[in-house]
Amino acid sequence: MTARSEPLSTSRPERRTALDALRAMVVVGLVFFHSSLVFDEGSDFYVKNADTTGVTMIFAGLAVVWAMPLLFLIAGVGAWHSLAKRGPGGFALERLLRLGVPLVFATLAMLPIPQWLRLRSQPGHHESYWEFLPGFFTVHLEWGKFPFVLQGRYFETGHLWFVLLLLTFALLLVPLVRWVPAARARAACERMAALANRRGAILLPGLLLGAACALLGIEQEYGGWHHWTYLLFFAGGFVFAADGRFRAAMRRDARLALVAGVVSFLAGAPAFIVAGDAMFSAMTPFALGARVLYGVAGWSCVVAIMGLLDRPRAAVEPSPSGADSSPSGGSRFYAYLAPAVLPLYVLHQPVVVTVAFFVVSWHLPLAVKLAVVVLASLAIIFALYDVAVRRTRVTRFLFGMRV
Repeated sequence: MTARSEPLSTSRPERRTALDALRAMVVVGLVFFHSSLVFDEGSDFYVKNADTTGVTMIFAGLAVVWAMPLLFLIAGVGAWHSLAKRGPGGFALERLLRLGVPLVFATLAMLPIPQWLRLRSQPGHHESYWEFLPGFFTVHLEWGKFPFVLQGRYFETGHLWFVLLLLTFALLLVPLVRWVPAARARAACERMAALANRRGAILLPGLLLGAACALLGIEQEYGGWHHWTYLLFFAGGFVFAADGRFRAAMRRDARLALVAGVVSFLAGAPAFIVAGDAMFSAMTPFALGARVLYGVAGWSCVVAIMGLLDRPRAAVEPSPSGADSSPSGGSRFYAYLAPAVLPLYVLHQPVVVTVAFFVVSWHLPLAVKLAVVVLASLAIIFALYDVAVRRTRVTRFLFGMRV
């Protein structure tokens, strides 16, 4: 293979504001999702209410199949544009700054909070936060769990697994782009784009996702998917951004994708409801078939959402990955929210767990507590972002925003 020196594209790409809106919707939705885990009877969340229900997970499960996969696909789209603009070296540096810096900062400053509150919620545990910190950061390396190589009794990547995977995928992409001949990459993309012109062909990657889910299994701690299956969504977004025919195919087949997603989800969901956690890793034909349907449903739903919400707009510069965004000419609300996605994501889980730690002790109906956790968490998260993050160069840098 020969070194690749030219950028992927020299054209000025179109900014798709719908993608920024989808990212913001998913991140805000995570506040509702993680708040519901406080009251879910089947989850092992950091803080749990005394009274629980199975209803919350039914509604939350409807989003698990598409929400995080959608974020990774959008990140792949942004990665293509960022590589085209900066080249491999510039892209790697930009990802390290926009993702690596907030990953390290949040790991040190915020990640221990949920684990400490988990312990404090247990009867008889009175260890202070500062006494807990040395134990949390007592770690060792396990390379077999790459990229989650840091392991410890209390240490965890928590909700930052998403940021770590995004950074990992981006850095894995750099040598591939650098060493694959440009002519070969263009030819492969041309063949795939020509295939996408056929009705329904855009759904074929769902079979690959289904096979990956069947063979790798499903991991609850990573958003209801095996963490390496997200690489397929990321790669799909990267490839799709390279040729407008993929985008046209998603718009054309959006309704077909929606039908395929709903049918495959309804066909496979009863197996998970009946068999529970055994479906996540069992290698029986029944479990394998259910996970295939799960993967097909996830891909189909993502294609449907992308296609149904896609409305061509005037060309402006795109968002690189979900870690940064600098809209121009949009509404004030859009200009405020678009750059906030990564900071809001980094902030959301420690805030939700902290609020829930106090609310679960109140003598109120479950539904009222859930509403309080959601509304109070949203208010605190946005207040922290507005007051403590976006107004100074230092904090913007630490949270992966443009300075």
